[in-house]
Amino acid sequence: MPRTTLTLPSPSPGTQRTLTVYRYGRPGARPKAYFQAALHADEFPALLVAQHLLRLLEAAEEAGTIDGEIVVVPVANPIGLGQHLHGHLLGRFDFEIGCNFNRQFPQLPSSAMLDRLLGRLSKDQQVNVARIRQIMLQTLAEQPRVRETDALKATLLSLSIDADLVFDLHCDSESLLHLYASRHHHEQAVILGAELGASPVLLEEQPGGATFDEANAGPWWRLREQLPGAETLPLACFSTTVEYRGQADVRDDYAEQDAARLYRYLQRCGVVAGDPGPLPELRCAPTPLEGVDVLVAPAAGLVVYRKALGDAVRRGEVVAELVDVLAPDPRAARQPIHSRTDGILFARMLEKLARPGQQLCKIAGAEPLPHRQLGQLLGD
Repeated sequence: MPRTTLTLPSPSPGTQRTLTVYRYGRPGARPKAYFQAALHADEFPALLVAQHLLRLLEAAEEAGTIDGEIVVVPVANPIGLGQHLHGHLLGRFDFEIGCNFNRQFPQLPSSAMLDRLLGRLSKDQQVNVARIRQIMLQTLAEQPRVRETDALKATLLSLSIDADLVFDLHCDSESLLHLYASRHHHEQAVILGAELGASPVLLEEQPGGATFDEANAGPWWRLREQLPGAETLPLACFSTTVEYRGQADVRDDYAEQDAARLYRYLQRCGVVAGDPGPLPELRCAPTPLEGVDVLVAPAAGLVVYRKALGDAVRRGEVVAELVDVLAPDPRAARQPIHSRTDGILFARMLEKLARPGQQLCKIAGAEPLPHRQLGQLLGD
């Protein structure tokens, strides 16, 4: 079992956290795939998927069928896993500074990286890709790692930044299986979405927040824009965020199936040898992230949904009602919440008591919505 342990900076006397990393195949072999689970530490379905995937990879390693290199971090956020408050695990935000654990990752290329690359690109794109990966790793090694969370982010990105395929495994509050990928990787997202049975497949452009998936894929198209002579540089990393349903969906039957589908995708990409079989039919056409209508609570109250996950919704249709439990007239206690798009209801809030401004549900529509602004497409 190719298992290593990386130590994070101690946040206080007598306290030390570690990252566990599994490696399969030959170091440096291509393609390289990277997986991590539960960067938001309270998203447990991803942890179980990673465990089932490790079992498949152990068998493949023993059989000698791994042609590329695979790195798996089955618990990506030991910091968040320790954040218990009165019996509840709160793993989405860093207790120290309140930042979302999947925001503010180092964004490359930095000015120092651009200086190192200037005038060093050749006509051989494979040579260019290898050189850029080396310089990205060098640049990340120079990142400050004083705070524990900064070290966690820099370490995770250092493990993944030179990969061809990056999978950030999450879950939503209550949702269908769905995924996010860059619009630059439309074709790869369609194939992965079909393999995983995802609905919807959401294509991003300038989502904002400096997330982990963009930190891996983004340097390649930003280099095309910022580095002279890099206009034809390959987009050498396909990075995606996969949302494995909702927080309560911790089930072996789901996770075993999900891991098997990831494994078949690795076979399709040549990371693992073997025949994955015919590609399943895609369950939905890809839709833009700016076409997602995020409905929010206009006031405090109980949420009663009128639509189930997977239901088709029409613009103007009532998706939920907000109940004012202290309304002077109980007959007028319900406020309807209407959709602003035609689409599929794919995610809902698991809690049923809403605060003003809290996100209630998400509807994936095919058309960009005017109130959705590029650079601000992700809620915390």
